[in-house]
Amino acid sequence: MTALRTLAVAMAATLLGACSLIPAYERPAAPVPAAFPDAPATAGAPDAPAWRDYFADGRLRELVELALANNRDLRVAALNIERARAQYGIQRADLFPSISANAGQTAQRLPAELSRTGRAGTTRQYSATVGFSAYELDFFGRIRSLNEQALEQFLATEEARRSAQISLVAEVADAWLRLAADRERQTLAINTLATRQKSYDLTKRSFDVGATSALDLRQAQTLLEGARADVARYASLVAQDQNALALVVGAPVPPSLMPQDFAESITAVAELPAGVPSEVLTRRPDILQAERQLRAANASIGAARAAFFPRISLTASAGTASSKLDGLFEGGSGTWSFVPQISLPIFEAGRLTANLEATKVQREIAVAQYEKSIQSAFREVADALADRATLAEQLDARRKLVEATGESFKLSEARYKAGVDSYFGLLDAQRSLYAAQLDLIAVRQSDGTNRIALYKALGGGWQ
Repeated sequence: MTALRTLAVAMAATLLGACSLIPAYERPAAPVPAAFPDAPATAGAPDAPAWRDYFADGRLRELVELALANNRDLRVAALNIERARAQYGIQRADLFPSISANAGQTAQRLPAELSRTGRAGTTRQYSATVGFSAYELDFFGRIRSLNEQALEQFLATEEARRSAQISLVAEVADAWLRLAADRERQTLAINTLATRQKSYDLTKRSFDVGATSALDLRQAQTLLEGARADVARYASLVAQDQNALALVVGAPVPPSLMPQDFAESITAVAELPAGVPSEVLTRRPDILQAERQLRAANASIGAARAAFFPRISLTASAGTASSKLDGLFEGGSGTWSFVPQISLPIFEAGRLTANLEATKVQREIAVAQYEKSIQSAFREVADALADRATLAEQLDARRKLVEATGESFKLSEARYKAGVDSYFGLLDAQRSLYAAQLDLIAVRQSDGTNRIALYKALGGGWQ
């Protein structure tokens, strides 16, 4: 046992002095401008608020909580973390010797012609040992490089889960706003249908007494049937939106969590500061995931380099042996073995060189993927900021357009009743008002969607 203790001390000293062939890691420079277009630079990169603070509507917050607990894609991402953690544990175990206890019996019968005594006989041997087999001394850091690679891959899966959570939070909020907008359109279509039904009934009575022409009647019927078709279409869209919301949430959505008022739903989304530097992108989980994968590729180069150097492995055991079972623990039955081995590659037909080149190329691929992820993120933020720069003006213009068309409709209706204008002018005013109201809903929905998209692009939502 003293020999084993000496061997353990020697191995520990060896590991402490072992070298690593992993190249020094340097984060690649971000291949994007320092500031986003149309956004003034600030002194620092502000953190995006947690989604619980960003979404002020309590129903939406409860819905996001429900999705985080039930969404299957997020559940798969969490399970991927557990699998990567287990794989990292497997790889890390190679840093330590696998110690095992063994007990066995060996029985052998020799015929007379092979026996030294000239008589046939049976020999038995019993043994009980504890030790390890083929434990590699990591002089050149091959195992530690593989361990570093597994660790970075495990951390990358954690970033992937955070990225999946950001996408899920944004998807739930966007589906919730889309349902609110389509419900608003459905309500508008129902109200418009009721108004046009009254207009048609009035025109029909006038036609029956000969006060209006058949053309006026058919024009009124055209608007009526168009509104009726819109009511049916928006009813279908609302049902589809509810199904989509239930799918992304991963569970049936309680009626109490459904959006009721579209205006409140939009204003419940907070504002984000526009002046943010592009360095905030390095905090996005998907970019951190790409960097972790780059680090893993960098670590694999160390393992490929170490393959050129000798590999030293040890096999050792200690215990007792005896020809009789009851003699295993008697004095003088102790036994031990120590088998060091060294393997030096001499001729591999270029295999090791090719493997090293492959790992270097893989690192360059990882660098390109990291840079592409930053460029894609920069474009997402820039696009969201470009939309945001004009949405306020669009909203103001659409509101004023609805007010103007509403007044125009009232004037046209009054002039028609007074006999000044034809019925065609009134119908045209009705169409213009309805179209303006639908456009206003669309722009309000775009405003809320834009805030969610910008929040997601800046890496918020995982807290």
